[in-house]
Amino acid sequence: MALPVEEWRLYSARRWAALEPPLRERLAAAAAAASLPEMLRLGCGFLRPEADADAAALRRLSLRTPAGKEPAAARSYREEGNRLFGRRRYAAALRLYSQAASHELPGSPEVAVCFANRSAALFHLGCFEVCLEDIARAESHGYPDRLLPKVLLRKAECLLCLGRLQDAADTLSVVENKLTMDGILTSPAHQTLLKKLSQLKIKLHEKESLPEPTREACGDSQTQLEVWEENDNISGASSSLSLNFDLERGRHLVASQDILPGQSLLKEEAFVSVLCPGESLLLQDSSGTAWDTRVTNADLYCHHCLRQLLASLPCRGCSYAKYCSQNCADVAWERYHRTECSLGALLLTLGVFCHVALRTVLLAGFAEVCRLVEWSHDGDKDLHNPEARCKHLTEAPDTRADTRDIPGCNDNGQYQSSYQAVFNLLPHTEKHSPEHKFLCMLSVVTICKQLQEAGLEAAVLNQESSEKLSKPKTCEKTSGELSPELKTVAEAMLRHMLQLQCNAQAITVMQELGSGDGAVVNKKPVRLATAFFPVLSLLNHSCCPNTSLSFSGTAVTVRASQPIPSGQEIFHCYGPHRCRMKVAERQQLLSQYFFECHCQACLDESESDVKSVMSMRNSFCCPSCQAPMQVGEGMLCCSNEVCAISVSRENLSRRLQDLQQQIKEALELLRDRKADQAIQMLLKCQVDAGNFLSPEHLLMGEMEDHLAQVYATLGKWQEAAKHLERSIEIVEMHHGPSSVEIGHELFKLAQILFNGFAVSKALSTIQRAEEILSVHCGPQSTQIQELQEMKACLSELPRSILQRT
Repeated sequence: MALPVEEWRLYSARRWAALEPPLRERLAAAAAAASLPEMLRLGCGFLRPEADADAAALRRLSLRTPAGKEPAAARSYREEGNRLFGRRRYAAALRLYSQAASHELPGSPEVAVCFANRSAALFHLGCFEVCLEDIARAESHGYPDRLLPKVLLRKAECLLCLGRLQDAADTLSVVENKLTMDGILTSPAHQTLLKKLSQLKIKLHEKESLPEPTREACGDSQTQLEVWEENDNISGASSSLSLNFDLERGRHLVASQDILPGQSLLKEEAFVSVLCPGESLLLQDSSGTAWDTRVTNADLYCHHCLRQLLASLPCRGCSYAKYCSQNCADVAWERYHRTECSLGALLLTLGVFCHVALRTVLLAGFAEVCRLVEWSHDGDKDLHNPEARCKHLTEAPDTRADTRDIPGCNDNGQYQSSYQAVFNLLPHTEKHSPEHKFLCMLSVVTICKQLQEAGLEAAVLNQESSEKLSKPKTCEKTSGELSPELKTVAEAMLRHMLQLQCNAQAITVMQELGSGDGAVVNKKPVRLATAFFPVLSLLNHSCCPNTSLSFSGTAVTVRASQPIPSGQEIFHCYGPHRCRMKVAERQQLLSQYFFECHCQACLDESESDVKSVMSMRNSFCCPSCQAPMQVGEGMLCCSNEVCAISVSRENLSRRLQDLQQQIKEALELLRDRKADQAIQMLLKCQVDAGNFLSPEHLLMGEMEDHLAQVYATLGKWQEAAKHLERSIEIVEMHHGPSSVEIGHELFKLAQILFNGFAVSKALSTIQRAEEILSVHCGPQSTQIQELQEMKACLSELPRSILQRT
């Protein structure tokens, strides 16, 4: 979650209410004046008498989210993994072995056992390269010598599958020598190993006798390189953009030339990103144990680069942080995790925003943090009123004449993806509620107090000596008081926590639903991490944007989703798209950003007094005659004058909730491999929905999508395609024929048609899906590559077959 856990928010509210009224008024006045230094000075004074109580309360709350090593948990996870492995649930077993490894103490022989067990699951999943990596880890962590032959035989079999025959032969020789030297060759275990060794030697001999396959030259015909000319003044941006400023729109990007759909406009690496745990997913077939066997994003993605994990490498100090490689683990440790490692449970309790704020200052380095905090105190630099600083820009004949005074630009007028740019993002200090600012301040001061008490201050200050700092060494701090350096850090963190409400960017990923082992992959977008992208933050909001975002690890790419003529502003949607909610709901959601949206979509809906496309197609219909229901306050009336039936909104909303619950139960049946029962329940839901929902309601499309999924699991491709095509019709009505949503649906339809051998329709669907997804996701996206593979496979079929299908 972005903000702290509810209990800490309630604790903060009680602390705020308990303040003496004069003190509370002084603190609120400092906040209203947007004076972060004064807020922090007053706050530290108010908080100091109860600092120990605050820290103790936070530690109590953090006990619910332990992040330390726990050998008992490791044993439980390993045993559960062994049970599932025995049932051939290899993917679930793999996750449990990873959880076990993350809880083992560093250097213990049990870690090697976890890696060896996980290598077995990887082997059965056909992940031979990663299996070899885990075998190497098991060996390097001191895997018991008596058990080594079995693991080495697995290694040899992996090498054979990968065609590395000489390495396989060398490994088999090592195994043979070990078994011979062991002496007791008559035991059943040894006889099994010898039999396996003999089988692999025969397999090796057969492979060696086969002629070496001819390797075709790998051409670049499939690789589409994007034309890219970087902007001289905006890091990561295309030369087709310019940075402008005016009093109404603030900093913003404008097209300096005509831009085509699909053209890349911005490629930026996050300045900082923190993985969000996300929703817990229960491992399939996992039995009840004393320890939580659910998996979250924290188990599925690298905590540094955000790449998807197959076999995670755990941090040596905590059970929470997991990495895709030793390199990511080392880089994370050096840059920030050595400070965060022992604070994992506290940071999880304080929420992602607090975690991002801490990591931001760690990545920036104390010298740069100190420089900018001091600069913000300078009376000549009004950081909280950039409009005043830039007023002369709006008065000049050419607003692009000089960008040096635009907040975030360096002395050369360049806007870079730097800490200076992050620091200059607006915190809107005067617009946050006093209670919210107090919560942020209490969280920041408490975590800085923990850093000081845990002896981590030197790490936060990048281990610089006091002589290297711009400030002279101050006198010894009093008990319970933060050091001057940590107060500087706390002020920067408080600023970043306030900035995040308006400038946090969610990094999203298309995540597979279910086990992911079906012929048709069903995915949904999920929030993976929260990040600062200072250049991306230049884009203003529109409920109907002209760009589309895609993510790869910690990097974002912004592409034009429609033609953008020269002079038009570049817009990004902050979340409430016109296709997903009504204008009033959008305005309410956008209030968190402290502005009222006046984009063209909102103006059109507000001024026309006509129902939005979204509300028309997500409306109720008359239970009697199926005519549209007219919107009222508490009652909805049938638009058919002959019918004139009235139904309470509450009644229809309750029916909708019941229907959604039945759909959820149908999907549970599908997960339990009860496809026939799932179909019957979904068909009944369709009939019920037709009695009170518009035929174009999004839920009608979702039910068609679910039915397609069930029929696909049964291999009934024609039936699946029919239902998915009806779903696509509804999605297209809501989101448009060129939307990314349609692209994802067409991708699924292409998979179904491909598996059903409907060659002609599959090829046309692939072509349309490629055209749409290449605009939104780029030619190098995973989905585009899969579509091209399907197309190549179908195109190689004999002409006689192509003509019949």
